Amino acid sequence: MGATPPEHLTVGFVSKPHGIRGEVFVQPLTDYPGSVFVPGVVLYPADSEGQAPDPEAPGLRIERCRAVQKGFLVGFAGAADRNDAERFRGRYLLRSIDQLEPLADGEVFYHDLLGLEVATVGGRVVGRVKEVYEMQPADLLEVVGGGRSLLIPFLAQVVIDVQIDQGRLLIDPPEGLLDL
Repeated sequence: MGATPPEHLTVGFVSKPHGIRGEVFVQPLTDYPGSVFVPGVVLYPADSEGQAPDPEAPGLRIERCRAVQKGFLVGFAGAADRNDAERFRGRYLLRSIDQLEPLADGEVFYHDLLGLEVATVGGRVVGRVKEVYEMQPADLLEVVGGGRSLLIPFLAQVVIDVQIDQGRLLIDPPEGLLDL
């Protein structure tokens, strides 16, 4: 089966404070920044690993936010000046998964792919998804099995069906892909 879903997902990265009013520059790390970076939304600074909310840091309610080139300038409640904002520098921001935008039909969270068995439409088991790499022009699935690791492009013509509930991912690989 797929990996246990996290309770929070990374939605942004605070690169630096901005100005003297307690704002920070946030690089969005979500496909839906318009529903995340708005007043009233609560985000959680990540721990040093960047994977879970920091138990020592309270949630941060967005008080004000505006889009700028390549990101957002965000002011959190309680951050009155640059010194207050400095404590967020270099921190990932997380949002509770139950507060995220619902997925559209055919969309999946990448963490749901981890651990899925990968098989061809002909029934040949290739291995299990170990990692997902966000690349251009296509994301890649690292599939481990049979003593080797393969990179499978996450494209509609290759990945035919994702069956999260059955713990499988069906592929129709182009000739030679599995022989690399």
